[in-house]
Amino acid sequence: MIALPPHLLVHDDRFLDLVHPMSRLDRITSGLTWAEGPVWFGDHACLLFSDIPSQRILRWSPEGGVSIFRTRSGFNNGNTRDRQGRLVSCRHGTRDVVRTEHDGALTVLARDHEGARLNSPNDVVVSSDGAIWFTDPTYGIISNFEGYRAPAELAARHVFRIDPESGAVAPVVSDFAQPNGLAFSADETRLYIAESGSSHDASVPSVIRQFDVAGATLRDAGIFATLDCGLPDGLRVDLDGNVWSSAGDGVHCFAPDGTLLGKILVPEIVANVCFGGENGRSLFITATTSVYRIFVDAEGAEPWTRSRAI
Repeated sequence: MIALPPHLLVHDDRFLDLVHPMSRLDRITSGLTWAEGPVWFGDHACLLFSDIPSQRILRWSPEGGVSIFRTRSGFNNGNTRDRQGRLVSCRHGTRDVVRTEHDGALTVLARDHEGARLNSPNDVVVSSDGAIWFTDPTYGIISNFEGYRAPAELAARHVFRIDPESGAVAPVVSDFAQPNGLAFSADETRLYIAESGSSHDASVPSVIRQFDVAGATLRDAGIFATLDCGLPDGLRVDLDGNVWSSAGDGVHCFAPDGTLLGKILVPEIVANVCFGGENGRSLFITATTSVYRIFVDAEGAEPWTRSRAI
């Protein structure tokens, strides 16, 4: 067997089915301030990602390299796509969730709850029924680095759901210190949510929690996994139910039962990941000042990661 490269660390032999000994960890761009929010657009063969403090959304493609997609982005953080292929984004500066229409216009989907402004929407996913689920920690209002310092108007840091019919914004979980990345299993029966509260409070455990999905509600199913380095930020799930999470030393891959299978070691702190690429088997990694790409033998649960069109 070919020896594994130093950026692949195996904890369980099942990880060997998900990586390849010849897969390189390529830095595809650098010079960023805080890279976040990667999302693959297969129909345009490009990756979009945020550089939060620089207030930019950038575009990368294999042929064209890096270009500007949007400036003055409102400290845009997490991004995803809806089933119509539109970009859905979380903005710290404007404290809202917005959708980019096909003509480029922006539609505000959520900015307050019961008369109080949101904290600073962070990450977002869209379920197959059109509902939008997003986390609302306070990272964008506790300093002026990735937002605007301001007092919180909400009593908690919720995970919210936007109803696809009425547009109503309702909390579905309210007991996180700082809810962060979130991702559905392929069948949408489970939602994984990262607890990143240890960023400012060492007593908060660095865990990924799991919830059973029952329509518009969630049922707490306990802790899915605990990270042994850094904290979980963004995460994704593959078609086989493995969870790929950002961490302090790279990307941690967990089996559906929460067992740590292995790590992709990255020389910068990782904020987020997404599947994509021409065959859907590239894992894109936003890590502090850079974006990396590595081949993995897995496909993302999100439908647009597996083909050139939705």
